[in-house]
Amino acid sequence: MTAYQLGVATDQGDKTGVLLVNLGTPNRPDAGAVRSFLSEFLHDRRVIELSRWVWCPILHGVILRLRPKRSAA
Repeated sequence: MTAYQLGVATDQGDKTGVLLVNLGTPNRPDAGAVRSFLSEFLHDRRVIELSRWVWCPILHGVILRLRPKRSAA
């Protein structure tokens, strides 16, 4: 179980659900705004459940250097 599940046990069969959520967008369609949005979004522990020691070098060393330029319009 992840830290975000309540751990309620039931005797019923497993059910699958789909949740559609609007998580927002960058303020502007440029690399700086995309970088800020991705940084805030991907620092959330509910989104990425890896250890900070593992995740932060990946985020700052690779993702935030490469992805904003490719994603900006």
